[in-house]
Amino acid sequence: MSTILEKIAAIEAEMARTQKNKATAGHLGLLKARLAKLRRELITPKGGGGGTGEGFDVAKTGDARVGFVGFPSVGKSTLLSTLAGVYSEVAAYEFTTLTTVPGCIKYKGAKIQLLDLPGIIEGAKDGKGRGRQVIAVARTCSLIFLVLDVLKPLVHKKLIEHELEGFGLRLNKQPPNIYFKKKDKGGINLNCMVPQSELDSDTVKTILSEYKIHNADVTLKYDATSDDLIDVIEGNRIYVPCIYLLNKIDQISIEELDVIYKIPHCVPISAHHKWNFDDLLEKMWEYLKLVRIYTKPKGQLPDYSSPIVLHADYTSVQDFCNKLHRSIAKEFKYALVWGSSVKHQPQKVGLDHVLCDEDVVQIVKKV
Repeated sequence: MSTILEKIAAIEAEMARTQKNKATAGHLGLLKARLAKLRRELITPKGGGGGTGEGFDVAKTGDARVGFVGFPSVGKSTLLSTLAGVYSEVAAYEFTTLTTVPGCIKYKGAKIQLLDLPGIIEGAKDGKGRGRQVIAVARTCSLIFLVLDVLKPLVHKKLIEHELEGFGLRLNKQPPNIYFKKKDKGGINLNCMVPQSELDSDTVKTILSEYKIHNADVTLKYDATSDDLIDVIEGNRIYVPCIYLLNKIDQISIEELDVIYKIPHCVPISAHHKWNFDDLLEKMWEYLKLVRIYTKPKGQLPDYSSPIVLHADYTSVQDFCNKLHRSIAKEFKYALVWGSSVKHQPQKVGLDHVLCDEDVVQIVKKV
């Protein structure tokens, strides 16, 4: 392991002392590609399977999963205890929580699993302080709460982001709009739809040759950076929404609070006094992008107590059927829908109709 870490340190040192200009862009791109490959080896070492060691795997329950990530002693466990009513050990020293503590809350009819992860420290992406297991669990979450201490500087936010980015997590970003496809022959074919400030054909070829790719189609649909191209080639990046929770606001003044409220993706809270939890839950719902669909058995009133919860990107009637049971879509004849997604109340729709939040659906099967 140390050799990989030494290689990473050497490359980072070389990148730090290389000037950034057009002449060195290709060289920097090559170094970034090498760095990404070494990082991937750290996450999944080459060679045989070997023992998996002690992970933090927790069974996935509920409709979404939210992970609490942060440095030790910022109030993650207190927050979980007050939100979900699950006891996670709280004490005045660092690293109180040693494994994942799961909790579950019901909000707007959806079951949301909360995971209190152990604190991570600087260098976690290189395997320090069980950081790799923590970040591996964070990769499976639908939303990440970055818990920060208001009294400590915002440098901490940068540090944690750097640790997560080194592990292939991209916070509050969209996947790069780059088309990339390997082929058998024909060399590298680069199309730029807009003028590029950083990538030219030589840089792209240098980066691809580091991955031993010599035949590919690459289409850049916006002004991309070499990091974006590497993310697309690696293909194992995970794009997760993230909310920054600034905890312990009971220890600062109102004027400071006004300044903090202007930071994007940010919610100031006090876990101890349970301040501003409603704002936090509302923001969590907005970032999770969940849609509730109510079922209506024939001749009865709709069941408003337990909705079927779908993700906003997958809200067709077919997705709804599959969530209920796999066999329903095969026997499906049509569905009756009441709500904002249809013009008439009720309206007959097919499998490809897209549902909106809080629609009521009745499914009619083939006889």
